Order: sequence, then structure tokens, then C-alpha cells
Amino acid sequence: MQWKKTPPELAATFDKAAPKDPKVVRKPMFGYPALFLNGNMFAGTFQDKIVARLADDARTRALKAGAKQFEPMPGRPMKEYVVVPATDVAKPAALAKWIAQAHAYAVTLPEKTKPAKKATKKATPKRR
Repeated sequence: MQWKKTPPELAATFDKAAPKDPKVVRKPMFGYPALFLNGNMFAGTFQDKIVARLADDARTRALKAGAKQFEPMPGRPMKEYVVVPATDVAKPAALAKWIAQAHAYAVTLPEKTKPAKKATKKATPKRR
């Protein structure tokens, strides 16, 4: 499956909708712009789409209102993520609400910590 880059204008729209929280980090996820809070991704772009991570109740409402489950690959949905409808992406205030809702959910998630590095084994000489 060939993935295409996010169009620069969509990335700029996404950046403008990002919350002004200094704890939010923008970094790439699989080469696409994404927003993280405490190590948890809560919004991002994927090709020509913007996705948001929502709590169960908000996700249920979004899906009933026409949002689609995010599936980066057919048959492989990302459980908590929905694709923001293109009509809302085109409206700065509407997109900002989606991102704010995802940010509010990210605040409730436990902080991700990096796993401790395993001790490296010293090479033992082979016996003859």
C-alpha cells in the first residue's frame, strides 16, 4: 500500500488548530504531523485526513454524527481514533473543537514512560 504525504496546506491547518498548551508536543508519527500530551498521541494527520483520539462517549457521538473509524490500513482500525469529517476540517473553529476534545481526553490518560533499558550481556568467549 502506497502512503502519500500530508498536503502542506492541511498540515498548516492542523497546526493552527493545535491547543496552546505548552505541554503539547508536535512530532511526527509514521512520518505524519501529530500532537502528543504526556507521551500519548491525541491527534494527527494521515495522508489527506486529520484524526482525533476521543473518549468512548465522545467517539460514540462522533460516529453517530457521521465521523468514520480511523483505519490506517484496511481491516486494522485504531480503536480510539476517528477521522474528522472534511466539512469540519474546512472550518477552523470546528476543527479546533475536535482537537480540543481530543486534548481533553489526553489529559485523562496516564503518562507514558519509556521502558527501562535492559542490562546488556557481556560477550562470553566461546569454549573450544
